[in-house]
Amino acid sequence: MKYKRILLKLSGESLMGNQKYGIDVKCVESYARQIKEIADMGVQIGIVIGGGNIFRGLSGSKKGFDRVKGDSMGMLATVINALALSSALDNEGCKNRVLTAIRMEPIGEFYAKSKAVEYLEQGYVTLFSAGTGNPYFTTDTGSSLRAIEIEADAMLKGTRVDGIYTADPEKDPTAVKFDQITYDEIYNKGLKVMDLTATTMCKENHLPIVVFNMDVEGNLKKLMDGEEIGTVVYEG
Repeated sequence: MKYKRILLKLSGESLMGNQKYGIDVKCVESYARQIKEIADMGVQIGIVIGGGNIFRGLSGSKKGFDRVKGDSMGMLATVINALALSSALDNEGCKNRVLTAIRMEPIGEFYAKSKAVEYLEQGYVTLFSAGTGNPYFTTDTGSSLRAIEIEADAMLKGTRVDGIYTADPEKDPTAVKFDQITYDEIYNKGLKVMDLTATTMCKENHLPIVVFNMDVEGNLKKLMDGEEIGTVVYEG
């Protein structure tokens, strides 16, 4: 295996599939199958899912919601998504635990690094929900924080495209893909891989990022097998 312990970041929007809102069951089932496949290989897997398919605090504040309350709503959306994926993993026979950054037992256990690492070492897929538990931080930052805390070998960012491009390939057909790129190049080119806080945390803690297409079933296993897919972000 290329990585022993990973943090898998999934966007909330990716859970929509072809829908305009909510959770596409087929999409969640596909993710669960891929995750179980690498869990069976012995990979220790932490997961953070965004909440943009249900509610995004920043966009809510533009519509008149209080930013702090809006971010709290967004954090709750990530818990809903984590529970959906947890249920799909249960159906696959893949043992898992949901941890939350805000106390809400019995929905999920309150997050602590020691507890998370213990579950990972016991072979549980561990889902980290409710972001960092604080407003004004994105789930990108939450995933960077959790990846660093659990001492992951890499953060894998599963998206709907197969890597990082010079522009949005869904909008610009002339966009060119990077096979590898440094953190500094991301800053200098103004590429929107993650928010700046999350990117800087990864850079300062020497955490590589792999951006890949999670919607192509089998890609996650290919990464574990060492195949060069997606885009690798490194220090340079």
